[in-house]
Amino acid sequence: MRHTEFWVRMEEALGTGYARSWSQLQVLTELEGRTVDEALAAGIPPKTVWRAVWEHLQLPARER
Repeated sequence: MRHTEFWVRMEEALGTGYARSWSQLQVLTELEGRTVDEALAAGIPPKTVWRAVWEHLQLPARER
């Protein structure tokens, strides 16, 4: 998964305006206590970060 696809999925799940702020503020235990932005900056692949977001938000299986 590329970063562009990751952000498309984030915006679909959370809304265009909220996805970016959520990614900066929400700390996920699934990402070892990092925010989405911190995880991506640390080099964690977008697909791994998306799976953590998907799990945290309890999104439907079709969005995995």
